Amino acid sequence: MASDPFKCPNSSSFSFLLVGVPGLEAFHTYLGILFCLGYIVALVGNGVVLLVIGLDDSLRNPMHCLLAMLAVIDLVMVTSTVPKMLSIFWLDSTETGYMACFVQMFLVHSTTSEESGVLLAMAFDRYVAICHPLKYQAVLNRRTMIQMGLAIVGRGLLFMAPLAWMMTNLSYCRSCVVLHSYCEHVAVAKLACADPWPSNLYSVAGSSLIVGMDVAFIAVSYGVILQAVLRKKSCRKAFSTCGCHICVMLLYYIPGVVSIYIQAFGSSVSVGAQVLLANLYLTLPTMLNPIVYSMRTKQIRRAVLKVLFSRKVHA
Repeated sequence: MASDPFKCPNSSSFSFLLVGVPGLEAFHTYLGILFCLGYIVALVGNGVVLLVIGLDDSLRNPMHCLLAMLAVIDLVMVTSTVPKMLSIFWLDSTETGYMACFVQMFLVHSTTSEESGVLLAMAFDRYVAICHPLKYQAVLNRRTMIQMGLAIVGRGLLFMAPLAWMMTNLSYCRSCVVLHSYCEHVAVAKLACADPWPSNLYSVAGSSLIVGMDVAFIAVSYGVILQAVLRKKSCRKAFSTCGCHICVMLLYYIPGVVSIYIQAFGSSVSVGAQVLLANLYLTLPTMLNPIVYSMRTKQIRRAVLKVLFSRKVHA
């Protein structure tokens, strides 16, 4: 009897098949155009931020270091998903290797944790800068920044290490077809022979704990900041900046939280809607972060103009 071509053998040599956005296959070309444009915006925006921070020696304060770290994380996050997504949408290249799938999963979920950590660090930076400006250099010194950076990256890696171990030790025998446009944890876990509830429980609990703690501390930081600036007569600039930061954070956290719980428990929501929400959750913040956090900063705008002007002069 011929074997089912969509059955996955109990081996690490097989490949998974990613379907893109289930139910919207007829619109894959147009979705590819939208995500390609978003990818270009994310690459250009974050690339410009890294370029000017790297070239301009005056951009070495803690906030600019966090902006550079955020840009690197955004580039890793969007590059780990969108190119493969575009190959599915435009070239019908659905196959992805066993290890490549888990590497992508590791990068996606670890960078989302790291991005949340950077947003928390940026909220703390603004709290110190606005509420305790005289202590800013003493509190956020070089040593503290290095420790914060290591803690952010370390938390993301430590969160993903047990999940990656659990996922790679599962046997996959139900199907090779992943109903997603990238190797999202829950979508892959559904293909396991055994009940994947331990990995699902760990993922939901870990994500809820990380997001819950970060959002709580961010809310407290911005609450104190807004309370402080409202006491001042000239608070429009600080209020505008904090308002933009909060809006971008809401665009990151709300789709992220909804996506986590829908993937785990939202059986009544169509798979296509789940996948689209997950894709937007990974791509939209990477487009907006350089604009809101960097290009609205006067020093970075001046540095960008300086780089462009100097190139024009030497051309």
